[in-house]
Amino acid sequence: MKILITGGAGYVGTLLCEKLLKLGHKLIVVDTCWFGNFLPKNNRIKLIKKNILDINDSIGRGVETIIHLASIASDPASELNPKYTWEISCLGTKKLCEIAKKNKIKKFIYASSGSVYGIKKEKKVTENLSLVPISDYNKTKMIAENVIESYKKYFKYYLIRPGTVYGYSKRMRLDLMINILCFQALTKKEITILGGNQLRPYIHIRDMVNVYLHFLKKNPQSGAYNSSSGNLSVKNTAQKIKERIKNIKIIKKKSNDPRSYRLSSEKLLKTGFKFKTSLKEGVDEIINQFHNN
Repeated sequence: MKILITGGAGYVGTLLCEKLLKLGHKLIVVDTCWFGNFLPKNNRIKLIKKNILDINDSIGRGVETIIHLASIASDPASELNPKYTWEISCLGTKKLCEIAKKNKIKKFIYASSGSVYGIKKEKKVTENLSLVPISDYNKTKMIAENVIESYKKYFKYYLIRPGTVYGYSKRMRLDLMINILCFQALTKKEITILGGNQLRPYIHIRDMVNVYLHFLKKNPQSGAYNSSSGNLSVKNTAQKIKERIKNIKIIKKKSNDPRSYRLSSEKLLKTGFKFKTSLKEGVDEIINQFHNN
């Protein structure tokens, strides 16, 4: 299968591309490579170092599926230039939908975010609840979803709403909660948490990749799918890491960050998907990679 992947040189995209190549697929990767290029060298992968706003319709020729990962990733990064964030996430997504429509691409898989729900009191945050995003990053994800849904008569679509991704990648990110708490513990022998009671859903990077592979292979009903293997408060997450990295201390500071998310992945599990990596396994892998330089 020929697959177009935007953001394919990113944190999740790098591992996803490796898996897709092993499965025998042909890949077109569109990525600015702002943070380097750790993609494997392979004659079945074509890397185009461009902003998704600058690609043309011909890129979709022969493509069967688009996996759209590209965005300004995270709330703090999005706040550096909100206008650019809106352009990339919303106008960029519309451009890709037009490419899919004109080239009769069959499937569109989008990397949204579990943060689109905003702050919810419900213990089970399902796909049926209203979306009340509170930051530009969250809002652009919601609008991009709406854009994709408006093209629903042209292709099957899957809006993947993951928890916070964590775990090792060759294109590592240390701004994600579990990753950065592990890094603090390993380098400073302490973890600093802001607040602590905020809830965060989480998903290991290999499980995240497997979600995309699942929807590439399967054809359930189009729509949104939460993807989270569990939910933990920030302070409990820090405590779990402390159990794996001995002789560290946890420092608590006040926070003005009201974000608190939890996700239910029941809808995803009903399609036959299974999470495979536990928090303990994921944290231990980060520790091992750190000690192996």
